[in-house]
Amino acid sequence: MKVSKTLFPLSLLSVAFSAAAEPESDIERVTVYGDFYQQTLSQLSASASVIDDTRVLSRQADHLDGLLRVAPNVNFSAGASRGRFVQIRGIGERSQFAEPINPSVALMVDDFDFSGLGASGILFDTQQVEVFRGPQATVFGTGALAGAVLIKSNDADATDNNFVSARVATKDSYRVELANSVAVSDDLAVRAAVYHNRSDGFVKNAHLNREDTNNIDESAVKLAAKWQIDTATTLNLAYRWYDIDNGYDAFSLDNDNITQSDEPGFDRQQTHAVSANMATKLQAGELLLIVTHASHNIGYGYDEDWTYTGFHPWGYTSTDHYYREVDTNTAEIRFVGSEAVSLFNDTTRWVVGARLEGTEEDLLREYTYADGDFASQYKPVTIAFYGQLDSQLADNLSLSFGLRAENYNFSYADNEGLAREHDETMLGGKLALNYLMGDQLWYASISRGFKGAGINPDQNVQEVNRFFDAEYNWNYEIGVKAPLADSVNLRAAVFVMKREDTQVSDFDLQYREDNSAEFFSIITNADLGTNQGAEVELSWQANDRWSLNASAGYLDAYFENYTRVDDSFIAKQTLAQSPSVTANVFSQYSITDSLTWNLEVDYTASYRFSDGHDVKSPAATLVHTQLVWQQNDLETTLWVNNLFDETYYTRGFGGFSNDPRDYYEFEEPYYQFGNGRQVGVTVRYQF
Repeated sequence: MKVSKTLFPLSLLSVAFSAAAEPESDIERVTVYGDFYQQTLSQLSASASVIDDTRVLSRQADHLDGLLRVAPNVNFSAGASRGRFVQIRGIGERSQFAEPINPSVALMVDDFDFSGLGASGILFDTQQVEVFRGPQATVFGTGALAGAVLIKSNDADATDNNFVSARVATKDSYRVELANSVAVSDDLAVRAAVYHNRSDGFVKNAHLNREDTNNIDESAVKLAAKWQIDTATTLNLAYRWYDIDNGYDAFSLDNDNITQSDEPGFDRQQTHAVSANMATKLQAGELLLIVTHASHNIGYGYDEDWTYTGFHPWGYTSTDHYYREVDTNTAEIRFVGSEAVSLFNDTTRWVVGARLEGTEEDLLREYTYADGDFASQYKPVTIAFYGQLDSQLADNLSLSFGLRAENYNFSYADNEGLAREHDETMLGGKLALNYLMGDQLWYASISRGFKGAGINPDQNVQEVNRFFDAEYNWNYEIGVKAPLADSVNLRAAVFVMKREDTQVSDFDLQYREDNSAEFFSIITNADLGTNQGAEVELSWQANDRWSLNASAGYLDAYFENYTRVDDSFIAKQTLAQSPSVTANVFSQYSITDSLTWNLEVDYTASYRFSDGHDVKSPAATLVHTQLVWQQNDLETTLWVNNLFDETYYTRGFGGFSNDPRDYYEFEEPYYQFGNGRQVGVTVRYQF
């Protein structure tokens, strides 16, 4: 199969190189959008997974946390109603309370930067999800120290992908979705998509005699327009609205998923976001102008004592609520040089660009044991300049070099008298050598990512721990993308990442007069961190009826030379949220021309929940299955997620006791449970 210039006008390499790189089989014609050029996955000199809409539908995934286990060396933690915090190759945040955070994994939804706003990872009207592993500083900047996730939705002119779907399932769950594109004229197309998803969840509150205190209640709307202004200029406009009103009642003293709270928590987000993306083709290349605005109102809170008034012998009862207003504005200009105006004797394509992003985050914390409400304002601003050169050194050899300089500054102030500012310029990029050997693409790359410094605002934090430094991540990687036969395709990579001034999450305890404990999170810097391992993805079309996709990741991640808040010294310790092995297998068998059986298995090895305590998540194997009946444009799916009702955890705490029944004398582990077995039926009609 050849990649035509018409289909991929912004291919990373020259047309001749693209044609040679693309195998004759029909397996790997997958376009990647999360890069400066739209190119095929088999051409990308990086470890990445592209999960298309059929796979999203087969897993019945409503949110990123239901999909990420498909990709190797990717994990997530909850601490809320959803898996809001993503880790790639062992790097990523695990929670957020009063402190502002700088994300390690970028989350993009089309042109919107929703990094640090994991609740925004709702999957509706989705074309595909792209997961990039390893630093992605050249394209995404400071938010992509570990990697990036892009949710690519259907374009406004996707008139061949109009649909309506409905789903019902156990736990009083239902979901409805509608998407429709209309060609208003030859030059203008518009698309609308609406979505609503509701479920009682898997927690029972025995005190309130309710089964919906950990519920899901999410609605979303997308409006998009694509206007061909003239033969050279295209304007894409988009609007997104999210209304998330989920419950958060996840922890029980007996670790049995039966809670006793009298004031269950909440996990809410309302978002309004608009974007404009204008592309103009010039003789020298393509000019892109991208502007976005997003406004988020976020509410997060929980019953801190996990029980009801009167349960504790000393009358201890407490809630902890956080309300954030986050406004983000971005503006980006990018010029992609055309193949007709290549540099260095027509051997090199080029990209240059600049980006400005400013955020204002206002926090109000209402906490029972505080003397008054806590309020803070955090204003990070980034200004970035970047460029990339892609050179054809020989018929089968090419070199890519990207560089990004980013000035990161923030101001912080709160009503307890703390006011600080920080300004720093960071440098990152990538150097990759690509070699074609027949249909096989081999690459070797060195990339450097960065993540800005930050502040620990809690008044109990010692001044020596008030600031933590910026972190840098060097990634050394060798990979191959190759068709092994007409029906088999392989992607594999080995990597070593060396982190400098590794930002490590810790926590400190403060005991009250009644012996109950309050813990607060802080971030400090370890000396060095090493994240090394391997990733492999395999697709096999065994015959006309049976196909198999598999992925596996191996990870050895640890940090060194770190002193905890309690003054204990860690010479070497495994990183949190870093399972040594992750794996996924997806089998699809066509029983008849209209009936298909899918079977999927996820495996995650044991891992630590936190750098600050020793509680671990045990290994877990989850099995999902679907029976799909296709009749013309109508598709009906009978599905079971977590078929064997496996117990697994999405968050864990340790190093303290929250149980007054033993007078807080014994440290206990506490877990947030993942979803149990769920059975449902989904009907989808394409029109």
